[in-house]
Amino acid sequence: MIDSPCVRRCCLDDKDICIGCLRSLSEIRSWSQADEPSKKRILANVERRKANTSLKLIP
Repeated sequence: MIDSPCVRRCCLDDKDICIGCLRSLSEIRSWSQADEPSKKRILANVERRKANTSLKLIP
């Protein structure tokens, strides 16, 4: 089972990306119904956003 990357610091930026966990709104909405491969893709998207963002994440 893959745990949600949610850090309970939910706030969406102007592109609908959570500045707490870096998931998109659609990724957040689909997480609870997503299968394991889909969750892995979402987490890969999060890692890519971390590498390409100048956002300072909320701890």
